[in-house]
Amino acid sequence: MERRRLVLAVDGGNSKTDVAVVADDGEVLATGRSGPFAPQSDGVAAAVDEVEKAVHQAVAGASPGESPLVDARFDHVAAYLAGADLPVEEEALAREFAARGFGPDIVVRNDTFAVLRAGASAPWGVAVVCGAGINAVGVSPTGEVARFPALGRLSGDWGGGLGVAEEALWHAIRAEDGRGPSTALTTLVKAHFGTATVADLVLALHFGHLDADRLHELTPGVFAAAADGDAVALSLVERQAEEVTVLAEVCLRRLNLLETPTEVVLGGGILTARDPLLTPLLDSAFADRAPRAKLIVADVPPIIGAALNGLEHLGATEAAKARLRARYERP
Repeated sequence: MERRRLVLAVDGGNSKTDVAVVADDGEVLATGRSGPFAPQSDGVAAAVDEVEKAVHQAVAGASPGESPLVDARFDHVAAYLAGADLPVEEEALAREFAARGFGPDIVVRNDTFAVLRAGASAPWGVAVVCGAGINAVGVSPTGEVARFPALGRLSGDWGGGLGVAEEALWHAIRAEDGRGPSTALTTLVKAHFGTATVADLVLALHFGHLDADRLHELTPGVFAAAADGDAVALSLVERQAEEVTVLAEVCLRRLNLLETPTEVVLGGGILTARDPLLTPLLDSAFADRAPRAKLIVADVPPIIGAALNGLEHLGATEAAKARLRARYERP
């Protein structure tokens, strides 16, 4: 019996690293999970260590006789990774995968491409991911790509959980000391972190007594305050809607797709939460500025997109891709 070709699909995210070993007929042979994939803070080698941990977990859990690491190599590695924001970063990560002998055929791309393929019905369209941060990519029917550096405020980005929370803190401290209008965000900040004043929290952050990454915990409260009618909080939700819309609109324009019916996949925790304020703002903005776009909330795991891209790279059949989706999309 001819050996099935194997794809190692990798979804390396800010909170976890998922892998799936998929045969070219769409059967998922094994899955594994490890810690955050963070090459920018931990380094390339440490980030790929997390992939190895997840692969070892997958192999350990594989059924007897179906070990996916025959000869310790995969036919294709489809790695879609946070922190791979620039081509030079993708190339550095691909070299690390190759040096560790994952296989002879390796594709490394930003994880936003996996969200796009997971949510779209075809290998093209636009995706906007709004989770801890924000990013967008677009792929045309002919394979042209539109993307952004996604380096935060340095490259013109705003939003995502951390961006919204940082802005909420900015408004809260100004409200407290009199430089800005009164807002419920002042009470939110103090209550959430248990400080007597917002200034106390600012000093705790400044002196390193509190990890700045924890600020994203404020984001649900910002959306709740907006729903309760706080004008400052509402302005942040409206700004988030604008940022999501403009990212997609620019991708569509760059790819000459504004007048073409195109799926726009919305991913990341802020967008998949279907917030009752943010969602209608997005619907209205897209209807006005990109009316041919079809909004799709990606409520399936991005590992599907990584695996689908891998299967398509091997020329897998539609039946194989449907089998893969069924494995992850069943209730």
